[in-house]
Order: sequence, then structure tokens, then C-alpha cells
Amino acid sequence: MNYDRSYNFSAGPATMPEPVLEEIRDEVMNYRGSGMSVMEMSHRSPVYQQIIDEAEQDLRDLMHIPDNYKVLFIQGGATLQFAMIPMNLMKNGVACYVETGAWSKKAISEAKKYGEVHVAASSKDRNFCYIPDCDDLDIPENADYVYICENETIHGVTWPKLPDTKGRVLVSDQSSMFLSKPCNVSDYGLIYAGVQKNVGPAGMVVVIIREDLIREDLDPRTPVYMSYKTHADNGSMYNTPNCWAIYCCGKVFKYLKSIGGLEEMEKRNIAKAQVMYDFLDSSKMFTGTVDKEFRSLMNIPFVTGDKELDAKVVAATKAAGYDNLKGHKSVGGLRASVYNAMPKEGVEALVEFLKKFEEENG
Repeated sequence: MNYDRSYNFSAGPATMPEPVLEEIRDEVMNYRGSGMSVMEMSHRSPVYQQIIDEAEQDLRDLMHIPDNYKVLFIQGGATLQFAMIPMNLMKNGVACYVETGAWSKKAISEAKKYGEVHVAASSKDRNFCYIPDCDDLDIPENADYVYICENETIHGVTWPKLPDTKGRVLVSDQSSMFLSKPCNVSDYGLIYAGVQKNVGPAGMVVVIIREDLIREDLDPRTPVYMSYKTHADNGSMYNTPNCWAIYCCGKVFKYLKSIGGLEEMEKRNIAKAQVMYDFLDSSKMFTGTVDKEFRSLMNIPFVTGDKELDAKVVAATKAAGYDNLKGHKSVGGLRASVYNAMPKEGVEALVEFLKKFEEENG
């Protein structure tokens, strides 16, 4: 179908698969004969229970999540997890963090409120354009976990391999690369992802946590909502959950299964990102800001080296129907977020536009 839709390169909330949006549109007034929208129905109703149960099972199928892991749908997005993780996992009051960009930096700042934080490695010396060597980290014996942001949305770096945690629990923020490729869940103690980048609408996070990490003996001042046990014991429905987001995410999980799962999604994402990186590597005007081996498949920052020219490019792309390409102020230039739902045709069209811009302004 023809829609008056732009190519949306936003870092989040981001583009969603059109087949999913069409399904949601068709059900928005009357969900499967229930006589009401999902936005209106009780989260305690049998029809909604089926929605959340199917969403969880489809995610388990997609990621091959082991039975000893809980899947939780929690409000507050990824930012709430910056506090919730140390509140729940800092049993000894000590944790290691790897600083690779803006989001791991924020997580470090929040975790320091709850215990001792060791920054085991950092790439801030070069404005986070690479992932530091984490094969032999200095991890204290009493560290409760090692924390990484596996894909930094702002700086466009991703981990080519996981760090050696020396037996400690690995915690990963996967917000901007969630479901973009296969994931061996058992390598982690906890994975979380704000859903508004690669899965659904804003306002929720998916947490995948190994059961032995769910504790009862938290600080008695811990808000009941901030305990993973609260959500695990109540099937993510201790209070009214983000019903709409869960419903939309469930649609996306089914869509991903229908196209061949995460293996197929990874192939598409590699091919799509390659179009952009091949252009940047051959361009005389535009340069990628990330060292090649750490380039993200999801978030691609690039610059001209001239702030005025950067602004001119951003204005030109916006006028041409390519939305949200302005780079973050900490990196500058432009950033194309090419999440799962961005079609390859969108990246190809953007590259053709940038080539033409370079020819006319070079």
C-alpha cells in the first residue's frame, strides 16, 4: 500500500514494521471481536492474559530463552533499570562497569548511588569511538556483576564479542540492538532493553533475568515496584502494565518469527548497514566516526568535519523526507539509525541522496 510516510531514521522512538502497523490499525477499534480496543480493556481480562502470554512465549521462541530465566515487562524504560539493577543485584555493594558511551556513562552515575562502582575499562579517551579490550579486566573478587551497554545508541559502537567477566554475572543493556541478531541468553545473568528503538512504542522495558538473581533480601526501603521479585511473582502484572506496548511488541515478535527469526534479521541488518558503510568509506565529504571493527549495525554516526555543512545536510535531508538525521551534540554531524524495521530501500535512498548532495556541494 502507498502511505504518505517518510523514511524515519530516529534513534527512538523509531520506525516499526509496516505489516505490524497495518494489523494494529485494523484491530484498534475492536480487538478480535472483543468490542473494544486493547487500549481500553482490563489487564485482568482473559483476552488480555492471552495477549501477554503469547508475547512472552513468542519472545522465548525467538531468543531460545532457557526455562531458568524470567521474562518481565516493566514500565519506566531503560533509564529506570540504571537504578533497579544495582538495587537488586548489588548484594555485596560492588559492581564493575565498562564505559563505552553516553548510556553506560549514565548507568555508572546512577549505580554509584547504591554501592561501589569500578570502571573496569573506558574508551572516553577518544570520545567513545571504540570498545576497549576486555579480555583481562581487573574485577574485584566481591564484584556482584559486570555491566555493559552492548550497543551505544549515541556513539554508534557495538561489542564484537562479550567481555571476560571471570565468572561474574554479565548484565547487558541491549536497548538499541535488541532482537537484531541471535543472542545466547545463557551468556548473561540479565539482559534488558527499552522497547522504543527496535520493538515497539515507548514506555516499557523487557528484562530477561536468571532466576537465581531474583532476591528477597533487598534493602527494606526498596520501593515494591523496584524489586524484580515483585514482577516475577506477578507475571508482570503487579500493577496495570503498559498494556498497549506489550500488545504492540507481541505483534513485532510474531512478525520476526514469520520472516525467519533473528538469523534472517541479522542477514538483513548486515546487508542494510553495509550499504551505508560502503558509501561512507568511499565518500570524500562524509566520514564515519567509529573504528571499523566496532561499528554498530543499528546506529551510524557520520560527519563532514564542518558544523555549518553538517547543518546544511541535515536541513536538506529533512526537506527531502528523510527524518531525524541530526547527530547527537556529543558526536555532532548526522546519525542514521537503521533498526530492524528500516527497509534496505530506505538506506539505499538516503545514500543516493547523500551522493547527490556531495556532488552538488563538494
